[in-house]
Amino acid sequence: MTLLTPFHPTTARRAARTLAALGAAVLLVSGCGSDSDSSDGGGKDGAKTRTVKDATGRPVEVPVAPQRVVTLTQEDLDAVLALGMEPVGITNGQGLSEPPEYLADKVQDVEVVGNLLQPVMDKVIKAKPDLILAGDMQDEQVLKQLREITPATLVTMAPADDWKLSFRGVANAVNKLDQANKVISDYEADAKAAGTKLGADKGAEVSIVRWNPDGPSWMEKKQFASGVALDMGLKRPKAQNKDGNAHTPPLSLEKINEIDGDWLFLSTLTSDGEKALKGVQEKPAYKELTAVKEGHAVTVDGSVWSTRGGPLASRVVMEDITKALSKP
Repeated sequence: MTLLTPFHPTTARRAARTLAALGAAVLLVSGCGSDSDSSDGGGKDGAKTRTVKDATGRPVEVPVAPQRVVTLTQEDLDAVLALGMEPVGITNGQGLSEPPEYLADKVQDVEVVGNLLQPVMDKVIKAKPDLILAGDMQDEQVLKQLREITPATLVTMAPADDWKLSFRGVANAVNKLDQANKVISDYEADAKAAGTKLGADKGAEVSIVRWNPDGPSWMEKKQFASGVALDMGLKRPKAQNKDGNAHTPPLSLEKINEIDGDWLFLSTLTSDGEKALKGVQEKPAYKELTAVKEGHAVTVDGSVWSTRGGPLASRVVMEDITKALSKP
């Protein structure tokens, strides 16, 4: 087989958000209950399998103890690594031609089987997966080919899911839900504790912005990095205190005041976005932002801050916030 017809993963993800999939991943998590009994059969050499429901509500037979997991998004990769598993195949990070830097040291010897949501089927076959975690894949042609490699192929994220729900879904698929719950509870306790140690910046308003080639977009309240900030007891600026897990359309310089706050965290995902950010930093409108004038504008890794997130990424965001706000 050859590489599938390319499509832009960002476009695919935006399209996915328009689908009516609210609550679908709850089915995945609930799949570890009475409707998820182990049974013999369905796997090689009589391996035991169990039935779970993926984020679309589709029932999928998966190994009781998967040994060869392939992940097609960095969120799935983040999740399995947080559960102490080493995948046999991964994809490059969002907007990257390599795995995300914050996970790079953990996957140095793992085969890359394609770009984000763009697997090269020959490489996936070579990895011999017994479980494929397909993220928020919406392309039915791609899913069909993946299911021909192994029927144990799951869509792990629905449009409205936050990282904790998606993480629990992945954990259920690999039969480690109890471990995932502990990871989340430990994170929540640490985030709360970190927020109480921020001194004068405790409860500060934090602006979270991704700079695109055509301007800045601020992240909505339920977006991943925003959720970490809120878990730390921080707030969002009034203009950004909007429900949703996406981001605004790019803003013009006339509306740049919308990105202001006590602190401003800026990220990019492409070299064009990085170039645009550097260009605007010389403009008076940017220099007049309160956060900029007070030295509270911080550049962070977009491949962590601008994604749907995971337990390991949440730690990176927490550390970035703590480091910035704890400076004298």
